[in-house]
Amino acid sequence: MASTSTEEVVQRLRESRPPATDAFTYLTIIEKSLCPEILPALQDILDDTELTNDIGWDLVDMLISVPGSSECLERIARLGNPREVILKVLEVMDKTAAAAAREQEQGHEHEHEEKGEEGQSSSQPPVSANDKFVALVGMLKILHGRLRVKRPSRFLHTTLDTVIRAYDPTSPEATAAIIDLTRSLSGKKRPELPTRQSSTTLETPFQATDPSKTAPDPEADNNEEPDPEEPDLISRLLQSFITCAIEAYVNSNNLEWASRLLEYTVPERIVPYRQTMMQAYNEVAELQAMDALVAQLAAVAGDLGLNTIANEEVRQVFSAEPCKDPLSSDDADPHHPETIQLSTGGLACLAAYWMFSSDVFESHYQNVDIDVFPGLHVLVQNLVGDDSQVEITSNPGTFEALVVMAIWLDTHKGSVPASASPAKEEVDIMSYHHLLTLISVFHPNVRVRNAATFMAGSVLHANPDENDRLAILEDLMENCIFSSLQACAVNWLKEEIISAREADKGLFSGPECFEKLQYTVFPDLGHLRDADASTAWEFWTQSSPFHLQVANFALFLFGGKDFKDAAPAGMATAVEHRYVEPLAQAATSLSEALEKKEIADPGADEALDQLRILMDVLKRVPLQ
Repeated sequence: MASTSTEEVVQRLRESRPPATDAFTYLTIIEKSLCPEILPALQDILDDTELTNDIGWDLVDMLISVPGSSECLERIARLGNPREVILKVLEVMDKTAAAAAREQEQGHEHEHEEKGEEGQSSSQPPVSANDKFVALVGMLKILHGRLRVKRPSRFLHTTLDTVIRAYDPTSPEATAAIIDLTRSLSGKKRPELPTRQSSTTLETPFQATDPSKTAPDPEADNNEEPDPEEPDLISRLLQSFITCAIEAYVNSNNLEWASRLLEYTVPERIVPYRQTMMQAYNEVAELQAMDALVAQLAAVAGDLGLNTIANEEVRQVFSAEPCKDPLSSDDADPHHPETIQLSTGGLACLAAYWMFSSDVFESHYQNVDIDVFPGLHVLVQNLVGDDSQVEITSNPGTFEALVVMAIWLDTHKGSVPASASPAKEEVDIMSYHHLLTLISVFHPNVRVRNAATFMAGSVLHANPDENDRLAILEDLMENCIFSSLQACAVNWLKEEIISAREADKGLFSGPECFEKLQYTVFPDLGHLRDADASTAWEFWTQSSPFHLQVANFALFLFGGKDFKDAAPAGMATAVEHRYVEPLAQAATSLSEALEKKEIADPGADEALDQLRILMDVLKRVPLQ
């Protein structure tokens, strides 16, 4: 817009101010004139407390999409009617979040957002949904500070529910806004985020708002004090809110707690000459910023009293039906604030962070008093629910937190209680092991899968009942539909045999276990002798991890003197006939088909390499 045109528009805005026009007409004039160039003049106009009190709430929706409008929005938050403006801010926040969700579903990028009203300068980028959220949260911080009502919790409850639904936890700026809002509402002040994490600081005019320059609540009754139960109710609402925010953040950001805790706890498992996750989070600024933000969220939770939450309440939350959206309920009892629930997953993530930090960062947290049985077992069982795959893939951070709790509790308390424990009847090791294996199969992060697999193996080996251990291994190899887990079972069997042989006692030290397991470990593959390439390929794609592991196990069992006597007499010959020969024959035929490109599949090259390894191992198994 040319400077002359801008001056004319500004002049018209100034001359048309009420009472020269009525409020509705003036809003129409502003809407038709709105562009970044007139914002400085509009800021001056909005310094009129009476005018902004009358029309401020109507301007929120107009201004939020205009680049550079933060100063105007801040004036509306300071001088507008807080009740009306809060309602409008929440309405705009809901609308913005819904529009962003639609665009994400349609695969659109942010540059395809609305460009604002007619006349907006094309030289400036559009305001992103994230920037709108940060500005609106900043307004809410000011507005709630101005409210003078008997029941402020009613406004706060609606605000917190809307904010958490609109929150994009992948945005550092949005997370910083959440932290700032919670601290402001709680009255708890802490130092700003470290300067090295500048990407997570919230640099908006709302940060430096002077409370002395805000207008009083025009509808306040100065003779009416808030109800005496309000502080406790507000505190509980904020506790619920921060657990929701923590769960959302942990589920949306790859924090690598499990892999880092495992590196700290079992350093001998670290692969030499490869960067560890601990090193990565110590060296990469972006990862350090993620750690800083989750630490700030945990600090806010501590300020709100969650660091001293009673153990009995923790046990109640973890043993009850999971609560995923506690703020959606509007039936809070002001006389019983404890009826407002915490996010189950959020509290689990917070507990996991305390455990993780107390070891890896040597932080001084009072960790929750919980044992694997029944506490963690019941919590995992409840969160897995009826559809384990959906729950685990939809909540990767929550389930990583559960693995972290499993590792920490195993290290500090032990997974399996002593046989004299009074809670022995509540100990279902097979069920707990099964739940860990579900995480090891379905979790989208391979390092979390590996950590869950490690813990499943640790729990299995810690089971004092060797018949239970044998039953778990048999069940996995015989009934599990996941070949990767069947392969784990074979490896765990190997570890059981080695451990028993070192102790020179037990079911796994001699051939007794194979009286039951030999047909499970080495199944009859006679049907592969006449299999065509297509059938062999289907067999291989479905079960290759298991058979690669079994081949290595056969070499371990029969390939030396140390463990050969663990197999019953005649077992080697039977294994050769029913397992090794048909598998080797099928592997050879399938390799030839792959080399001739008779099978067109993206995984053909990898499969060919695996088959060559398999055939090499099988040739080295001495079965005669």
